[in-house]
Amino acid sequence: MSEPWGQPLSVQAWLAIPVLFAAAVLGLVAVLGIVIDADWQATLSSALCGAAAAVTALVEVRPGSWPARRRWALRVGYPAAVFGSGLWLGGVTIPTPTAIAVGLPALGMLLLLCRQARWRR
Repeated sequence: MSEPWGQPLSVQAWLAIPVLFAAAVLGLVAVLGIVIDADWQATLSSALCGAAAAVTALVEVRPGSWPARRRWALRVGYPAAVFGSGLWLGGVTIPTPTAIAVGLPALGMLLLLCRQARWRR
């Protein structure tokens, strides 16, 4: 019997989630800034990295034959490191063309990962 919400992601895909999430949000913010003709640029904030860490913590990952302690360290340590990097890098401004050029493909990759995880049997 399959799980109701699809299969867990691979470790490599799971490790990419916070980066893709943050890049996608920055890209969408940059596009919105162009649409409304805003004076601000997309900024990597600690709140954005906190949200990326939360999303990462919620997504299922099952590294195959790893011992329980190592799996626990990955499940807790990696989101904590993402959050910590957000505190450290908070306030970094990303130029609008860069945010769009990186963010929109990241959004596509994130959607592709979600679709693959949902439909993998």
